[in-house]
Amino acid sequence: MRAMVLEKPGRPLQLQEVPVPAPGPEQVLIRVHACGVCRTDLHVLDGELPHPKLPLILGHEIVGTVAAPSAQVSQFKAGDRIGVPWLGHTDGTCRYCRQGRENLCDHPRFTGYTLDGGYAEYTVADQRYSFPLPPSYPDAEAAPLLCAGLIGYRSYRMAQDAGPRLGIYGFGAAAHITIQIAVYQGKQVYAFTRAGDTETQEFARRLGAVWAGSSDEQPPEELDASIIFAPVGALIPAALRASAKGGVVVSGGIHMSDIPSFPYDILWGERVVRSVANLTRADGEEFLALAPQVPVKTEVQTFPLEAANEALEDLRRGRIHGAAVLVVREA
Repeated sequence: MRAMVLEKPGRPLQLQEVPVPAPGPEQVLIRVHACGVCRTDLHVLDGELPHPKLPLILGHEIVGTVAAPSAQVSQFKAGDRIGVPWLGHTDGTCRYCRQGRENLCDHPRFTGYTLDGGYAEYTVADQRYSFPLPPSYPDAEAAPLLCAGLIGYRSYRMAQDAGPRLGIYGFGAAAHITIQIAVYQGKQVYAFTRAGDTETQEFARRLGAVWAGSSDEQPPEELDASIIFAPVGALIPAALRASAKGGVVVSGGIHMSDIPSFPYDILWGERVVRSVANLTRADGEEFLALAPQVPVKTEVQTFPLEAANEALEDLRRGRIHGAAVLVVREA
């Protein structure tokens, strides 16, 4: 099969012919139709996330059909369309798993990082960490739901009870999904982009933002909560300065540059800073049930499998509005 393979961080992916993987116990072999291109893939490619499996096939927003389930699989059958997210395995026995917080598992495995992912014609995945997908979403449009959507949803849930005014810093794939849920639930959304990125600011307004501006600006109202999707540590104090007392600042990324020191008075007033780590299967089930009700519409730019490096570079340069998706095989 064809796959885009990472041989070493810092180097472009290589198109290679590799063997079709064989599913192990509890696993299904998946014929990949589409795979989202996520900023986390860039963090792995650039070596910002340490100790990836090497060689590695990136990609953790996988949409495909079950080609061959192993004998132990009961959840899916051949021909079922399923989605595979970032969290690919947990130990099930550590204290976090026992408490229902599997996203914090001590011994997790991650799709497209410590497990091969979906930048390939076939992949394997654990049936327990795969989801049936809403039939209303075509393959390419479904792919961003599996990370941008899921992490965005988990981040939003941590912010949604703080009040009606929500800031979103970094208006990429996760933000363009999260804003739709927030507006659906009656939030006033304030969108922050790179300085001078008027095109993305207009995109945010079209999706329902009441205000859109640069991340170095103060919004016209104090914010009850903010979600930071851009991997820029300096946005933490910026969001705190924009927060009302009791405000919540949620960092939704798996990697962020160092947070600069800031004065205590912008944290004082019972403001809260917290991070989001991974997802739980319950997050996936809740979000994938909610998305068609909103309905969440994903805006995608598609690329063929062999153009994965181009898609990653466009994402790095801020040239993607919505989400980038590799179309591996038409359904």
